[in-house]
Amino acid sequence: MANGIGTRLVSGNHNLVIYDRDLQKAATLAKKLGAVVKSKSLGDEIDEEVVILALPYNATLEVVEKDGNLFKGKVVVDISNPLDFETFKLIPKPGTSGAQEIAKLIPDSKVLKAFNTTFAGTLVKGEVDGKKLDVFIAGDNEDAKKTLTEIIESSGLRAFDIGPLESAYVLEELGRLHISLQNKLGNTWMTAVKILP
Repeated sequence: MANGIGTRLVSGNHNLVIYDRDLQKAATLAKKLGAVVKSKSLGDEIDEEVVILALPYNATLEVVEKDGNLFKGKVVVDISNPLDFETFKLIPKPGTSGAQEIAKLIPDSKVLKAFNTTFAGTLVKGEVDGKKLDVFIAGDNEDAKKTLTEIIESSGLRAFDIGPLESAYVLEELGRLHISLQNKLGNTWMTAVKILP
């Protein structure tokens, strides 16, 4: 997903820094994405206003628990689908979402849910069947959602604000459904959830 989202951000002429515990891995992806992309070690000071956590849910929890102070005041985008892949059930208890659980750990950040219903390959390509990808956003901070919307749309995608962060559970259920359908759709992982007129 870091490659997919990064590809779109580079296409929108955004500055991009790849953070990873393995600096070599970050540098390799940064080089692949283009000369203007930088790399840093996870745990280094974050200068960017927007941080997209392109990690699985459990890894996201680990990062915000360990380095939560680095995200203070930042727009933090959770892209994860918090699934138990053995039972294929959502990990968070009913009445909450993975994004809300993450937000509890970093209360001084502006947490948004987005990108969890898009697949990496479709993001690299930038479209499915000649149509722009739709990215759904849930969050409580209107300015943060506006900032992310501008980034998404300038990167060739279409953004939809679906409401407050408590709506993230809808996106996580939609992500679960989308993933579960891949076997029936040929396991190409090149499908998209799309709003049509």
